[in-house]
Amino acid sequence: MAATELSAPSATSHARISARIAGITESATLAVDAKAKALKAAGRPVIGFGAGEPDFPTPEPIVQAAVQACADPRNHRYTPAGGLPELKEAIAAKTSRDSGYEVKPSQVLVTNGGKQAVYETFATLLDPGDEVLLPAPYWTTYPEPIALAGGVTVPVVTDESSGYLASVEQLEAARTPRTKVLLFNSPSNPTGAVYPRAQVEAIGRWAAEHGIWVVTDEIYEHLTYDGAEAPSMPVLVPEIADRCVVLNGVAKTYAMTGWRVGWLIGPADVVKAATNLQSHLTSNVANVSQRAALAAVSGSLDAVASMRAAFDRRRRTIVKLLSDIPGVECPTPQGAFYAYPSVKALLGKEIRGLRPTTSVELAALVLEHAEVAVVPGEAFGTPGYFRLSYALGDDDLATGVTRMGALLSEAK
Repeated sequence: MAATELSAPSATSHARISARIAGITESATLAVDAKAKALKAAGRPVIGFGAGEPDFPTPEPIVQAAVQACADPRNHRYTPAGGLPELKEAIAAKTSRDSGYEVKPSQVLVTNGGKQAVYETFATLLDPGDEVLLPAPYWTTYPEPIALAGGVTVPVVTDESSGYLASVEQLEAARTPRTKVLLFNSPSNPTGAVYPRAQVEAIGRWAAEHGIWVVTDEIYEHLTYDGAEAPSMPVLVPEIADRCVVLNGVAKTYAMTGWRVGWLIGPADVVKAATNLQSHLTSNVANVSQRAALAAVSGSLDAVASMRAAFDRRRRTIVKLLSDIPGVECPTPQGAFYAYPSVKALLGKEIRGLRPTTSVELAALVLEHAEVAVVPGEAFGTPGYFRLSYALGDDDLATGVTRMGALLSEAK
């Protein structure tokens, strides 16, 4: 072989996909939603309870703000990677208005949806081996950016007996010298649980005592029912503010899932570091979406109140229908738009000649025989449950749960 000739690499010398990326699992909620939509497109009358997506259109004033933004040449160019200055100011003002948390615009980073805020937060905070306490059931996305950052997820498992609420005692039992972060989500996806004020304060003081960072996801802050409140932890426990990142966005409150605007709020040095990352990752969020978000966070909450009333009605309907199914136990959610019933009593029983032993198998049976799509609890770290989003039309909700109930009632 000539000295300048290069040999081809061996087919086995390098994996085609990095171990880091190969370890990522597909979003279970999006996968279930995609399968439901594919079956519907093929002519099957599938009703999907998978995606956490309001069925309402984005309020018209927000849409009109975007229409106007399209024609403004300012929005045809790059803008600051961390977000439009006026949007950052509006988010700071909205945060003060809605939760009482006073922050500066320099503490805000506007992101491409809430998921990017989650990713950038953990990429900024974690070093390899750092542990993150994650109350379970948890949103299916949380463990992935933790792992990508080299962190270690430490589940703190709760169940229906506690209303899916983690206690200080459970968190303390899971704490080790490597614990760096607690991820806190109230109102919760997937359970709809809302932590009472006293418990939020107790958890915050425990975190402060042990120097643990708190990443608190407040995306469902306006969706609470039965008089429940979702106070912001750094408001109740100001001493954690310098070790706290607040995640939020417009997707759920304003029915803007497709606009892809979220944000993180934190100490200035963390926000600056995360902004540096974003400057290389995506540059700025789409300007038209930012202008729409500016109209959303600066406007009234009237449309939000109307959507919340509809969600509340559907919440009561789905809990009643689920609770009427033999073998299903469904706590009443106090927030978000999810029900998280236990189906453990149905596992191993015969339905249509099959004996599903996991909630994954049971969900597959429900999809095939009742044409109803739900997300099994395995996706959220707690097998034996289903998550059903009630952010869909009243008629589809009643028809879907009734169909599923008729099938599950055959269990023997």
